[in-house]
Amino acid sequence: MPEWTQHARFDGPIVLVGFGSIGRGTLPLIERHIAHDKAKFTVIAPDDSDRALLDERGIAFLHVGLTKENYVDVLKPLLTANGEKGLVINLSVDVSSVAMVQLCKELGALYIDTVVEPWPGFYTDTRLTVSQRSNYALRESMMDLRRASPGGPTAVTTCGANPGMVSWFVKQALLDIARDTGHPVASEPTTREDWGRLAQTLGVKGIHIAERDTQRAKTPKPKGVFVNTWSVEGFVSEGLQPAELGWGTHEKQLPPLGKHHDFGPDCAIYLMQPGAGTRVRSWTPTAGPQHGFLVTHNEAISIADYYTVTENGRPVYRPTCHYAYHPADDAVLSLHEMAGNAWQRQETWHILTETEILDGIDELGVLLYGHAKNAYWYGSQLSIEETRRIAPYQNATGLQVTSAVLAGVVWAIENPTAGIVEADEMDFRRCLEVQMPYLGPVVGKYTEWTPLDHRGVLFPEDLDRDDPWQFQNVLVV
Repeated sequence: MPEWTQHARFDGPIVLVGFGSIGRGTLPLIERHIAHDKAKFTVIAPDDSDRALLDERGIAFLHVGLTKENYVDVLKPLLTANGEKGLVINLSVDVSSVAMVQLCKELGALYIDTVVEPWPGFYTDTRLTVSQRSNYALRESMMDLRRASPGGPTAVTTCGANPGMVSWFVKQALLDIARDTGHPVASEPTTREDWGRLAQTLGVKGIHIAERDTQRAKTPKPKGVFVNTWSVEGFVSEGLQPAELGWGTHEKQLPPLGKHHDFGPDCAIYLMQPGAGTRVRSWTPTAGPQHGFLVTHNEAISIADYYTVTENGRPVYRPTCHYAYHPADDAVLSLHEMAGNAWQRQETWHILTETEILDGIDELGVLLYGHAKNAYWYGSQLSIEETRRIAPYQNATGLQVTSAVLAGVVWAIENPTAGIVEADEMDFRRCLEVQMPYLGPVVGKYTEWTPLDHRGVLFPEDLDRDDPWQFQNVLVV
């Protein structure tokens, strides 16, 4: 094995909240790359099934789930021990990210998470409108906190593979397209306005977070069990939220069941149907054309917002952006089974470990389309074999997430007073420098494919043949 680079040092207390598949995988990366005193390291989780990994390392474990009633009492003593400033790595579910960031700001602690998570009950609260229980609304709750309390200790919000890493991929992809289309960038953009102008100049109409997970288990999926390669709770909760996408200025009409929000920056729309029941046409290098699920994700909104160009207070350019996710075959079967039961989740669920997977890769990247070379996919093609070789306790999907968490932690330690930030606003070169050793082949591929390709003639469709990249053509109806 290589001699791992120590990227940063943190001398205060570290609290890792959540010890599921992502927490387990993040632990060895923190141990390898961030110098710290393990006597000041504490893991908090409601499930103690993997406690042995902590006991053998001499890492403290609190067997408790954080709630609205207890989170301050549990965290405050840990994060203020001996008058030091702490670091929270929040990889849990059902723990409010906004509440955690607010507490960390008050205590002077650094913070990172992979999703803006609400307290339990948010996704199924019938008192809320569909708009109010969307990812757009969750993101706005974090942005409201940033506007009300700017600056302060760094809190990196939504920094996993996606959201997170894919935002760094977008910037590299833009530079690649500029180089390859005869628009070399004399000076690399440094502001969101400059990045937006670059995307506008290149003619990028939109961005798919295009993913194909081909990891397959050694044994078939049992009936009545939701099987996935990452958090079942996370996937199901986001899959049952309304389908959401950043809404580009080139789009001519709202899709069926599409609606605007009546608050916030109006950079996104939602559909009156769940993301797990919404499919879109997309493309990845290995699979080629595919149908993916339009599952709501923070990056669909943050990327569209970040690259918006305004003139006289009005948006004149914004790319459409959304997730186009084809999960592992067992997860697809699990979704179909759940949908057939009126979207009631199976009572039993299981996350495939690295030892249970036979083969496959997680091909995760960004597909930038509408420019002079049609479409460009840039991303990671990480295999389970490579994952087993370089990192313990996780599969390929997990490692793409945990290595992004590592990059976010390093960036936060190096930039401790940045306030609340999203991945789009971070130094993408530094973050990818930390993460690249864990991503397998990272490649860029151009394609001539468009959503108009291979459309049948037996059933007339309402298509926009003048502009292949209208969302009207992308949506599977």
